[in-house]
Amino acid sequence: MSLPLSHFFAYVSRLRWIKRWGLMRNAIEENVATHSWEVATLAHALALIRNRHFNGSVNADRIAAAALYHDATEVITGDMPTPVKYHSRVMRVAFGDIEHKAEAELLALLPDDLREDFAPYLRESQLSAEEQELIKAADRLSAWLKCQAEIRTGNKEFEPAAEQIARRLDQDGLPEVAYFMEVFAPGYQQPLDNLLG
Repeated sequence: MSLPLSHFFAYVSRLRWIKRWGLMRNAIEENVATHSWEVATLAHALALIRNRHFNGSVNADRIAAAALYHDATEVITGDMPTPVKYHSRVMRVAFGDIEHKAEAELLALLPDDLREDFAPYLRESQLSAEEQELIKAADRLSAWLKCQAEIRTGNKEFEPAAEQIARRLDQDGLPEVAYFMEVFAPGYQQPLDNLLG
């Protein structure tokens, strides 16, 4: 008896072809797959920092795995720029509905016996509020780091976005983010030869 074929991973692998920041001039191209990897590493770090320094007890591995899939629906929807997605309540509700339908379509690509296992990672609503908070913080942190990289190339187009994201990170007030910004963020400004000490 042969196993049923699934196109799930072949489809999700196409995230590498979806460009981010589509409404802006980019000096450094970024795709959704690369962004998802960075968000996963940042979310994992924020979770570990919370557990070690701020009395947390979150599952950092689960958060990292969920962060890997946090934009997986964009393989169906494409990358919707934040100013468009959050332009109005009507746009946010409409796009939220599209995202939920895309989650269901992705899950349907999996073999029946794996859908329940993948659902917590593909359906944001199945994550706890604390897990969602850390992944969203990592997503914002990744966007801020991207803005900083663009600004360092002389691309002033990213300055307003960097300021807005920094304000939002400050408003969120997560101590893990403040820790990351103090301990790890300065290294992003260093040339390669300085990074190994």
